[in-house]
Amino acid sequence: MAFTYFFRDLQTLEAIRDFVLPDLKTKQYIDIWDAGCAMGQEPYSLSMLLNESMGHMYFRNLRILATDIDESNRFEEIIAKASYPEDLIQRIPKGIFSRHFTSGDEVGYYQLNEEIRKSVTFKKHDLLTLIPPESGFGLIMCKNVLLHFNDDQRLNVIKMFHDALAEGGFLALEQTQKLPLEAKHLFEPIVSNAQVFKKI
Repeated sequence: MAFTYFFRDLQTLEAIRDFVLPDLKTKQYIDIWDAGCAMGQEPYSLSMLLNESMGHMYFRNLRILATDIDESNRFEEIIAKASYPEDLIQRIPKGIFSRHFTSGDEVGYYQLNEEIRKSVTFKKHDLLTLIPPESGFGLIMCKNVLLHFNDDQRLNVIKMFHDALAEGGFLALEQTQKLPLEAKHLFEPIVSNAQVFKKI
């Protein structure tokens, strides 16, 4: 399982909020695929950040599909409950934490509110099948998986992402994960300080 935490690579999340969200809000539904979601910290971080920037009418149309190979067979239950121990929520900005978390059922655990939980669904998925779980996404976020693949696997997965995006959809990668040269004809960068691209 890849290591991650809440609000990891905040620069990329903020680029999505500032440069991708205005386009996504023009759609009837905002469909996002978070590929390699681990225990839900990344899709829930994105959901909270977008919630802070969207009115209720827009946010209720946000649908984040979170996927992971999940060899432990535990992620679906963890993500559905969205209850996390204190040590995993330390990096969440205090204002955002206070608006979206309450004390959980277990001592030392905190649970996300229902509005945020309902925006994310989980599905087990292996990226190396090169078959997307759905298609027509406005945004695909993959921030902590590609570094574990070899060059050919990485390129093939990015091509699959391109096919799974709607026309003019966006791809967001980890800040340190550059787009392969062989895939640069498929996307155009939209910011200079983050790995966020628009489908060509």
